[in-house]
Amino acid sequence: MSRRIRVLIVDDQRVVREGLTMVLGLMEDVDVVGVASDGAEALELTGEVRPDVVLMDLRMPRCDGVEATRMIRERHPDTKIVILTTYSDDRSVIDALRAGAHGYLTKDAGGEEIRQALGHVLDGHAMIDPAVQHHLVDAITAGPAPASPQGPSARPQALDELTPREAEVLSLIANGLSNSEIAGRLVISEGTVKSHINRLLAKIQVRSRAQAVAYAYRHGMV
Repeated sequence: MSRRIRVLIVDDQRVVREGLTMVLGLMEDVDVVGVASDGAEALELTGEVRPDVVLMDLRMPRCDGVEATRMIRERHPDTKIVILTTYSDDRSVIDALRAGAHGYLTKDAGGEEIRQALGHVLDGHAMIDPAVQHHLVDAITAGPAPASPQGPSARPQALDELTPREAEVLSLIANGLSNSEIAGRLVISEGTVKSHINRLLAKIQVRSRAQAVAYAYRHGMV
């Protein structure tokens, strides 16, 4: 990563905050610009210190990580959020992705994994722990489909609005390819890949790469 990444750490446990601050502080391209003990404090500090990425716990008093994620994404849409949680299959993680988180890791993650996650989300990638990715996708996509005149299993109109290349890019995203890998596969520039992604996200009406993965799984594109 060529740029320095400004990170806000949010966790209600002091030992976790101090441990993460120490680990991230040793990385030459990461600056810890603040620490918060709950979601309300995280929202306030985000407005003050303007982090690139918020490393967010879920279970916290006063304001949990899900609500904090939702509020930060509404007020500071350019800020990326990575959930760092003990719960690899908790419903709160799924809710956090729906609230706008760009990915999550479990607290088993090492320092290098966290560093890679920070870079990935800044590059526009979804960063979801591989050990639970399929569980999360299944959980996100579970439940009744929206009603439509053609029945619950009808092909959504948004898919028909995608160009063949946009549909191809969506499928490759869902298969876990990064922007650079997609560019190499399709022999196009990364800038073009990003343009395709921005357009397809708008067409299928999702806000993040993680939600696009869920959409692709839901409609059999993987």
